[in-house]
Amino acid sequence: MKKRIAVIGYGGQGAWHADHALRSDVVELAGVYDIRETRNDAARARGIFVYDSLDAVIADETVEIVVCATPNDAHLDVVVRSLLGGKNVVCEKPASLSVSDFDKMTEAEARSGKLLTVHQNRRWDVDFLAIKSLVESGEIGEVINVESRIHGSRGIPSDWRCHKEPGGGMILDWGVHLIDQIMQLIPEKVTRIFCPVTNVTTDEVDDGFTLRMDFESGKRATVEVGTYNFIAMPRFYMQAKDGSALIEDWRKNCRVARLLAWCEKDVTPVQTAAGITKTMAPRDELTIKSYELSRPVSDVHDFYRNLVRAIDGKEEQLIKNCEVRRVLRVMEECFVSAATGNAVSVDI
Repeated sequence: MKKRIAVIGYGGQGAWHADHALRSDVVELAGVYDIRETRNDAARARGIFVYDSLDAVIADETVEIVVCATPNDAHLDVVVRSLLGGKNVVCEKPASLSVSDFDKMTEAEARSGKLLTVHQNRRWDVDFLAIKSLVESGEIGEVINVESRIHGSRGIPSDWRCHKEPGGGMILDWGVHLIDQIMQLIPEKVTRIFCPVTNVTTDEVDDGFTLRMDFESGKRATVEVGTYNFIAMPRFYMQAKDGSALIEDWRKNCRVARLLAWCEKDVTPVQTAAGITKTMAPRDELTIKSYELSRPVSDVHDFYRNLVRAIDGKEEQLIKNCEVRRVLRVMEECFVSAATGNAVSVDI
C-alpha cells in the first residue's frame, strides 16, 4: 500500500515532489500547502488538493510523510512541527541554515520516533555516479584530486535565492549538492578549507565560490560554482594514481585514461613557441588506454523507494543525517573562510 505524502511549499522543488508522487510506485500525493495563494491556485488548476494550513496537514491522519520544500529559512519550523505532530519528514536541502538548527531537527526526530531524511537528490546524477563507479572499482587507482564544477552565465535566479535572510547564495544552493558528492567520493576527515567567493551580480549573497578541501590522507578536492561564466569548465576532472577521468558536462560520457606503463624508452619532444619539452609530451597507446564509460542507470524514484522501506524498518536510509550534518559543517566553515579571506583548519 502506498504511503500518502503532503508537500509544504508548492514552488519549483515542491512541484517536483508533487509530480513525482503522482507517478510513484510507493507514495501517493495527498495534497499541498503554500503560504502564497497563487501557488495554491496553480495546484488546484492541476486537480491537486490544497490544505488550508500546515496544521491541517498535520491533523490529517492519512498523511504519513510531510515534504518540506519551503525557502531555506522556513525549514526548521516546518520540520520540527511535522515531526512532533507524528509525521515522517523529507526536508529539501540545505536542511537548515546552521548546524545548531539541524541539531534541533534531529532532536525532534529522536523525540518523535519518526524518520527525518534530507533530499540530497543529486546523488542520483549520472555524472556523479560515473565518477563514483570509477572510485569504487579502483580501475584507475587511488584518488589524488577531484575537481567538481557547475558553471552558468545568468546570475542567481531573481527569487529568494538572491537574498541573504531566506538562505540564498550559491554555497547554500549548489554547494550543498557538490560538497555532499565530494564527501561521498572521499569519505575521509576534512582538515582544511579555503573558500573565496564572488559578488559579480549581487553584493547581498555569493553568486559564486571556489572551495578547496584538504583531507586527512592528503587527498584534495576543488568545488566551484559560478553564475557569470560564459565558457564553462569541465563538470568533473579526477586524478588518480593509475589514470585520469574527465566529464565535460553532464550530458556527455566519462572519458578515462588508464596508465599501462609509466616509462617509455624514447619520448619525442614537443615543439612549443619557446622551445622543446619532454615533460609535457603526449603519451601513446603503449602507455595509456583511453576509453569512455557507459552512462550509469539512474532512477530518482529510488529516493522514495528507500524512504518507504526505511520507514517500515526494512532497510537503512541512504541519506544519513550524520552525513548531512558534516556537509552543513563544511558550509559553515566556507562562510568563515570567505569572511576572513583565510584558509581554515578544521576537523570535520
